Amino acid sequence: METRLNKFLAERLGISRREADEIISDGKVTVDGKIAQLGVKIDKNNKVCYNNKIVPQQAEYLYIMFHKPVGYVCSRRAQGSAPTLYELLPQKYQHLKTVGRLDKDSSGLILLTNDGDFAFQMTHPKFRKTKVYEVELNRALEPLHQQMISDYGVMLDDGPSQFKVIKDEQNRYIVTLTEGRNRQIRRTFAALGYKVTKLHRTHFGKYELGNLAPEKYVIIKP
Repeated sequence: METRLNKFLAERLGISRREADEIISDGKVTVDGKIAQLGVKIDKNNKVCYNNKIVPQQAEYLYIMFHKPVGYVCSRRAQGSAPTLYELLPQKYQHLKTVGRLDKDSSGLILLTNDGDFAFQMTHPKFRKTKVYEVELNRALEPLHQQMISDYGVMLDDGPSQFKVIKDEQNRYIVTLTEGRNRQIRRTFAALGYKVTKLHRTHFGKYELGNLAPEKYVIIKP
């Protein structure tokens, strides 16, 4: 059975198909010793190499749930003085990619994997995966603003933002949303004059952080 090369690479390397197309275009992939071309199909008898290393025909997928602490970024490279969360993981997991992101000032549940299809299903808007956050504001949210966010949404530069907000205690709230736009929660509250002083993710789809301590991880099943 033949498979498109970009799909094969995405599954084996834990990257998106677009990223697979990029490394093919850059001439970093060979099939049976020849530089691969976009759109080519392969089967189990072909020898595929990326950066002169053989890409195994049988995928060995890993899935990790990690408790990201505040102060770390989700990129592979440090950003300014902010270190990357990969510094907290063993070398054997350094090749995994984060499934979505949390910004430097946020903490909580992060998933990592080398399964591109799993990452796609967890992050693409059409799958509407529920994410739950504990959010602390610099002051109490006015009831009208709470209703506005939950029932109507707040207009941002990239469109309306709507999610469920439930008061927890004092200035703390439980936020539930199915979108994953960049800094969406922080920007939504900021549009109404509030500052998020704490943002902590506790749930992502069926996965729950529970009592997992900061900087710790567990192997999970998809």
